[in-house]
Amino acid sequence: MIWTWRCRRSEPEDPSAYAREVKSRPDSVGYWSPPGIAEERVVSGVEGKVVAITGASSGMGEATALLLAERGAKVALGARRSERLEALAARIAGAEVKRLLKGVLYGIAAALPVFRQQGFGHFVNIASTAAHRIIPSQSVYAATKTAVRVISEGLRQEAGDKLRVTVISPGFTRTDFAHDVTNPEVHAQIAASKDRIVMPPDAVARAIAFAIEQPANIDVGEIIVRPTAQS
Repeated sequence: MIWTWRCRRSEPEDPSAYAREVKSRPDSVGYWSPPGIAEERVVSGVEGKVVAITGASSGMGEATALLLAERGAKVALGARRSERLEALAARIAGAEVKRLLKGVLYGIAAALPVFRQQGFGHFVNIASTAAHRIIPSQSVYAATKTAVRVISEGLRQEAGDKLRVTVISPGFTRTDFAHDVTNPEVHAQIAASKDRIVMPPDAVARAIAFAIEQPANIDVGEIIVRPTAQS
């Protein structure tokens, strides 16, 4: 069985009517509206949808879970064979890391030939303080940001002395990051912290500008910028 749902900040005035509306859409099968999650956002295709799959440890359920996760869905898995389910979850986590890194890798692949041809260039890749400090429920996200740091350092060493590579690792910044968090507990934690310690996006912009403004023979390897109140 497969259910997909969209997320809302609060229950609709008439849940049954909303459920009928969602079910009437050709790309939806099912309805769920957990409180305390980001406001409703209609998403196209598969990416960003939450999909619950039972019988996911093998066969059609396993194949469906892998395919939908690869296309950007958030999958919730259920099956009787817990050991196979854990193995599948590990595979999906690895696929998620790969998917989130594609943007960085594609950007490098597109720019590197141009930079080499012109004899100069500067890569500025955005990581996160999550690459330096792991907290519960963010292990996959932290893995992707750690990978950005590793890829950037490798690129710096391999690109030659005419190209510059900088990693910016921001802390808690006022962005729409929480909109993509489907775990109610984590979303609530982010929302509570956001009001207390968040820093404005222009703090990150100033760090990027500082790295770019350096002389051509000066390479700023990494800048960590975060609110003073962030642990």
